[in-house]
Formats: sequence, C-alpha cells, structure tokens
Amino acid sequence: MSIFSKEQSKKVVVSAANHGYKPETVEFKQGKPASLKFVPKGDMGCMNEVVFKNLDVDVKLDGQKEVTVNIPTDQPGTYNYACGMDMFHGKVVVK
Repeated sequence: MSIFSKEQSKKVVVSAANHGYKPETVEFKQGKPASLKFVPKGDMGCMNEVVFKNLDVDVKLDGQKEVTVNIPTDQPGTYNYACGMDMFHGKVVVK
C-alpha cells in the first residue's frame, strides 16, 4: 500500500461571482495527512487571497492554478479561513 493512499485531499472552488467558497465547510479525519486545494474560477476580486489566521497561513491565488494548503490533523479542531478582506468565509473541521 502506498503512503499517498492515506492522505486526505479535498477541493474548494473559489469564486467571487458565486459568492465565496464551495463547499464552505470541509471535514477531515484526525491523524491522517490532509490538504485543501483551492481552485480559482472566474473573477477573483478580494478572493485572490486565502487567510487562515489561526494557522498563520496567507496564500495568494493567481486565478489560474490550484493552490494547496496543508491542514494539521494531529488533534480535532476547526480552522476558519477567509478572503483577504474578510468578506467570504469557510472552515475546515478535523474530527
């Protein structure tokens, strides 16, 4: 069995025209490596930036390619994120 088969990965579509992040809430299982892939679609506006304040992560989206953020899963918790202007929100729940 490959070590990569144990990794959790989910995609979130980012679009200002569609009012934010789809899905807004993503769940991962505790203890398995996890990553969230942000997929930009259309006009980005203030959504060209994703900020996870409690993870000290601030990444730029160029509107062209996916951007991956690794999510810690060593303990259960909720990680909220928002666009650069804190207008659109999403969250990751580790259970």
